[in-house]
Amino acid sequence: MTVFKTAATAALVTFVATASFAAPLKLTPANPQPTGLKPGLAVKYVYPLDVKSLNQANRYLKEATPGTPLSGLDYRDTAEGDKTLTSKQAEQVVAGISGYVRFDSPGTYTIDFLTNDGLDAKISGQTVGYFDGRQTCQETPAVQVEVPSAGWYELEATYFQRVGTSCLHMRAGKGAPDWMADAAFGHK
Repeated sequence: MTVFKTAATAALVTFVATASFAAPLKLTPANPQPTGLKPGLAVKYVYPLDVKSLNQANRYLKEATPGTPLSGLDYRDTAEGDKTLTSKQAEQVVAGISGYVRFDSPGTYTIDFLTNDGLDAKISGQTVGYFDGRQTCQETPAVQVEVPSAGWYELEATYFQRVGTSCLHMRAGKGAPDWMADAAFGHK
C-alpha cells in the first residue's frame, strides 16, 4: 500500500510540475482585424429536455436559434428561477457564444472562467476554459496565453446550464486574472 501511495504522490507531483512549467498557449489575432463590431457577444440558444455534458450540448446546438446578444462575459451567480444569461428560461439551457475579445497590450495573460455548469471556451482556436459536467459557480483551471499584439481575437464557447442557479464569467490579466469589462467583447 505504501508503494502505491508513493507512486501516486510522485505521479501527482510530476503532473503539477509539468503543468506549472508548460509554455503559454500562443494566440493568433483575428486577421483581418474586425471593424464596426457591435458590443458584446453573439449567442444562440436551444432548450433541451435535459443536458449533462458538452457532447450533448454540441449536438443540441445544431438546432439553436439566435438570442439577445450577451453584454460580455460577466454573468453573476443567479438566484433559483432567474433566467440563464439572456435566454428565455432558467434551466436546461445550451448556448453557443461567438465573437471577439480585445486585449489592449501584448504579453502573457492568465485566463480563467467561473461557470455553472459546463463550458468549452476557445480563443483563436486554443482552449482557455473547460469544464464538462455539472457544478456550482466554480473556477476552471487557469490557463496562460501569449498575446503577441494588442487587438481583437476570435472567441467561441459552448456553455450549458442544467438545473438550479447559473453563472458565467471570464477573467484575464497579466499575473492574476481580473474581471473582463463588457467593453472588451464585440461581435459582427
